[in-house]
Amino acid sequence: MLERRLTRRAAVVTAALVPGALALTGCKDDAAAGSGTPGAVNGGPSSSQSPGGETPTVDPAIVAALSVAATQVTQLSQLYANVSRKFPALRAQLAAGAKYHASHLVKLKETDGVAAKAAKAVAVPASSVAALTTVAKQEAIAAATNAAAASKLSGAPARLLAEIAAAQTQLSSTLTPPKKKDKS
Repeated sequence: MLERRLTRRAAVVTAALVPGALALTGCKDDAAAGSGTPGAVNGGPSSSQSPGGETPTVDPAIVAALSVAATQVTQLSQLYANVSRKFPALRAQLAAGAKYHASHLVKLKETDGVAAKAAKAVAVPASSVAALTTVAKQEAIAAATNAAAASKLSGAPARLLAEIAAAQTQLSSTLTPPKKKDKS
């Protein structure tokens, strides 16, 4: 069994993201209390149910940010599946990440209008170590994108993106293969 140690870089990245994620947990939703739609935009003070039967719409910036996240999560899920297929010995190591991505995608799609766009699949390298490195790098890229998007939003969408970014940072850290030690 490989022993995993927290690297200085992983500790710094986590230390940088966690306070932001914690700060976002205190944000209030922009939507009316109990509306159930993250980031809903109300039509005005009397728009609890407009005469025309219209329902509140979701802010296009929120839909766009969550759609980008959904696209990345879908792409990561495909990468996990492809790596698992090519390197069956890695399935157990990748299982938790695959599970997280599936649950994240469900949460992202709870907001009306959010959809994952078709994205080019990331190629799986020839070795298992290179494949894990690729997965870890893709997780880090997605985490940075989601953390940046979370900082521009508020309420439930910001918290969701921050949670996803934190999970991706953790996955990136734990999936990065250990460096070979010099035998001197």
